[in-house]
Amino acid sequence: MAQGVVKSYDPNSGSGIVILDTDKTEVYIQPGSLKDSIFRTLRQGQRINFEIQIIEDNKIVKNVKIGQGDY
Repeated sequence: MAQGVVKSYDPNSGSGIVILDTDKTEVYIQPGSLKDSIFRTLRQGQRINFEIQIIEDNKIVKNVKIGQGDY
């Protein structure tokens, strides 16, 4: 499971960007990424745990969890 910080999130479109803790690269939040998550929206600076799915050479956020570590 990866960790990162929300750089931006638009609740109207459901898209945004997360910065990975490991190498500071950007991972994209696409509409539907929060499906099956406790989250309905994210805020800038929020720390999240998530899985990464690769779609057409893009890293996409999947299975978002709250907090740090194994929370």
